[in-house]
Amino acid sequence: MFTGIITSIGEVVAADGGHMTIACDYDPESIALGASIACDGCCLTVTDVAASQQNGCRFMVDISNETRDRTTLGGWKPGRKINLERALTLQDELGGHMVSGHVDAVAMIKDRQEDGDSFRFMIDLPAELAHLVAGKGSVALDGVSLTVNDVEDACFSVNLVPHTLSATTWGAKKTGDAVNLEVDLLARYVARISMIANRT
Repeated sequence: MFTGIITSIGEVVAADGGHMTIACDYDPESIALGASIACDGCCLTVTDVAASQQNGCRFMVDISNETRDRTTLGGWKPGRKINLERALTLQDELGGHMVSGHVDAVAMIKDRQEDGDSFRFMIDLPAELAHLVAGKGSVALDGVSLTVNDVEDACFSVNLVPHTLSATTWGAKKTGDAVNLEVDLLARYVARISMIANRT
């Protein structure tokens, strides 16, 4: 489980089929084999950890076909910067919202516009998920917990403040970029319960 508060920006240094190596600034001694790390919002399991004076900390993960099909990971190449978040502990502050790391779909950035000191992003999402995104609700986009401004059909907007733009990869995002979308966990289950109730 995660909160959508990014703790580091990592870099893909190797991508070979179902295996990937990611460089980061985490203490390698703190990463256990089997640990969960959210990479651009996708919960991945650490399969190996390496550290050296020259390369710093690197961890390895395996990528399933399901993950490649449902997320942006299938297109990741060496050099790509990604948002990282360690799994939540009972001692951590819940600064964002409850994020599972299970990506629902790939969404597209429709527009990016300056809005005072912030930037407003318009996001296109698959029509089948539109009913799960609500104004002033929460979403995770590439792992970042964000508040929805408003929703219109299958499009919604979010504002990113300067700190978020500099502490995540969102400062470099542009129109046409694909991002991993996770809808609010509660919205997903409420919709499922409602669907079952309507069948009975």
